[in-house]
Amino acid sequence: MQSNELGELFPNFQSHFIAVDGGVHIHALTGGEGPPLLLLHGHPQTSAIWHKVAPELAKHFSLVLADLRGYGDSSKPNGGARSVDYSKRVMASDMVQVMRHLGHDRFRVMAHDRGARVAHRLALDHAGAVERLVLMDIAPTLAMYSQTTEAFARAYWHWFFLIQKSPLPERLINSNPSAYVREVMGGRSAGLSPFDLRALAEYERCVSLPGTAHAICEDYRASADIDLQHDREDIAAGHALQAPTLVLWGEEGVVNRCFEPLKEWQKISTDVRGHTVPCGHYIAEEAPEALLASALPFLKGS
Repeated sequence: MQSNELGELFPNFQSHFIAVDGGVHIHALTGGEGPPLLLLHGHPQTSAIWHKVAPELAKHFSLVLADLRGYGDSSKPNGGARSVDYSKRVMASDMVQVMRHLGHDRFRVMAHDRGARVAHRLALDHAGAVERLVLMDIAPTLAMYSQTTEAFARAYWHWFFLIQKSPLPERLINSNPSAYVREVMGGRSAGLSPFDLRALAEYERCVSLPGTAHAICEDYRASADIDLQHDREDIAAGHALQAPTLVLWGEEGVVNRCFEPLKEWQKISTDVRGHTVPCGHYIAEEAPEALLASALPFLKGS
C-alpha cells in the first residue's frame, strides 16, 4: 500500500509490487498513455522525484516509476559478497523484469543519479530493450572514481562515507534518518527549497524503513567495487552504449564543477549529446520546465 503522500503526488497512478529474481519485489507506479518510458530515481530519494514532470510526461508516454531495490518501498536484500546484490547489473536486471511484467519489451529510459548508473548498465547489458536514454547529473562511475580530486571528495563525501565497512555508516544513518536526508539533500546548491514537503516526507519515511540504510550503503559499496570491474571489462571488450543518449547535468552542480560529463560519455557511447540545465543536482525538482523542454523532444524521437 502506498503512502498518503505518494497518493497525493501521483493521484492518477496505479501502485504495483512486482516480483523479480531472488525473491525481491520492486515497487512501481504506472500511469499515462503512449510508448513506455521507465523513470529511475537517485539517492537518497524514491520515485517521488518525478511528481513535477509526470503529469506532462503522462500525456505522451506510458510511465513506469520504479523504486530501485533497497530504496522506497522496494525490497531490501542483504547485499552478499562484494555487495553483488546491489551491482548495477543486478539492479538493471530488476528493471528489465519489471518492464516485461508490465508488457514492455522495448522502452525508453530517463534516470537521475543512482538510477542513471542503473540505466547505463541496463543499456549495456540489455541493448535491445532500450530505445532512447536520458541520463541526469552523472558522469560515468569509473571516470568519477578515477578522476577524484580533493574538491570532489569534499563535495561528494557520502561516496566515501557510505562504502565504509558495515555497520558504521548504517548505524550513523539509522541514528537519525530524517536528518541524513535533509543534510544530504539540503547541502546541495539549492538547499531544501525546491522540494515539495510531501515529497520530502516520503524520502524521510523511506530512509527510515528497516533495511534502507544498509541497502543504500550496499549500493555505493557495489559501485566502488564490482561495478568498476564490470565497467573496466566493457571498456576492454570495446562495448559502448548504442542507444541514442541525452546527458543533462546541473550548471550549479558538483558534476559540472569537477568533470566534463559530455566528454566522458562520448568516450563510451556511439550516439550521445548533452548540455547543462540551469539548476543544481536535483534537476527534476529544481528545473522541471527546463528538463521537459530538453528531454521531451528527445524522448519522442523515433
